[in-house]
Amino acid sequence: MRKKFLRFKLRLIKAQRYHLRRVTKASKHPFAVPLFVFSGLALLTLGGYFLFIPKGAQQGPGPLVVIINHDNVQQVVPSTEPTVGKLLNKLRIRLHQGDVVEPNLSTKINQDDFRINIYRAVPVEIVVGSKHIYTFSAATTPRAIATQAGIKLYPEDYVNTVPVNNFINQLAIGEQVIVNRATPVNLNLYGTPLVVRTHATTVGALMSEKHIVLTKQDQVMPTLNTPITANMQIFLIRNGEKLQSITQTIPMPTDIIYDNSLAFGTSAVRQQGSAGQEVITYQDKLQNGVVVGRTQIQTVITVPTVTEIIVEGTNLSGIQGDMALAGIPPQDYQAVDYIVSHESGWCPTKWQGDIGYCPATYSQQYSPYALVGYGLCQSTPAIKMSYTNEDGGPDWATNPVTQLRWCNWYAHYGSSNFDTWQGALNYWMANGNW
Repeated sequence: MRKKFLRFKLRLIKAQRYHLRRVTKASKHPFAVPLFVFSGLALLTLGGYFLFIPKGAQQGPGPLVVIINHDNVQQVVPSTEPTVGKLLNKLRIRLHQGDVVEPNLSTKINQDDFRINIYRAVPVEIVVGSKHIYTFSAATTPRAIATQAGIKLYPEDYVNTVPVNNFINQLAIGEQVIVNRATPVNLNLYGTPLVVRTHATTVGALMSEKHIVLTKQDQVMPTLNTPITANMQIFLIRNGEKLQSITQTIPMPTDIIYDNSLAFGTSAVRQQGSAGQEVITYQDKLQNGVVVGRTQIQTVITVPTVTEIIVEGTNLSGIQGDMALAGIPPQDYQAVDYIVSHESGWCPTKWQGDIGYCPATYSQQYSPYALVGYGLCQSTPAIKMSYTNEDGGPDWATNPVTQLRWCNWYAHYGSSNFDTWQGALNYWMANGNW
């Protein structure tokens, strides 16, 4: 045994000498020393990273639970994918022409019990004048269906649905979408040229449709009983007075639908909206050529608004999973859950006094500086959650993660009565508040 060991040791010494000669020879190459130094530093850096970086930091965030409703099934999966689109792609859930995904594919998956709804498209016929377009759509409004099919719509166009009576001949199952185009007209309003669209059949009907009030001083050309034709010129003139017209934007209206099948904090647009435009005409009062007064004589809506329809998620089941995202360790979950449950019922948009429901959006019924509790932990005043040096942030009013970060700071540093979540829980149990 000893002889075998000596022979092994001799071979090892010879191998070391051989490799030493090769290294010495290689070191004479002009790039050898920098290469050896760089390689050594790289190895030290990598080694230091894996030795000294905390284990949790090496692993990255854990998976979040995602609930997907599609094709009459509910699929519950753990996921680390960052967005809705990437998760559906990974799961090989195919989207077809006209399918609708709520929330949209670019939405970030940022909480447990994150919810995705996939609505499958059905055949639809769109009729635009004499043109018939056959497509597939799962959009919920006729205007959204036409827009999804690539049809340019103007705010004045009428878009309606009618039931299909003979789906074999009409090649549509659920409904037809009928687009009734408005006629473009060139209207010169007291010297201001405008392009308006109308469903009126005569010039007089156009004046009524646009709520233009005619006086004895006004002259309309052509006459009021003239039939409307596309791109015709219409002049409204008032002689002997100095008039001025100002164009301004009408804000886009929104209609919010609350949906418990989507997670709180997520949303989707079901119909694109647009702002309108109006022209206000004033009569100026002059003294020595200087305007000293102004009277409004007409307001004409040249472009009507289109209401944007938005669906807002109201399901709160995933909010509690945000404790991990806020940096709260698992050993504190029970204390956090008890305090937040009793303060707000896990509702990030609740003002003190809102009982029995969770508002879907932030309400400005109180000033952020008012001494009224708000949010998951009922910060008083609410604006305290915006302080960046206290782990808050600018999205404090609606983001539950931001609110929990502030709550975590408050539990450790915000009160002289406690400095841990367990201490905060003990104080709450004794006093009914914190």
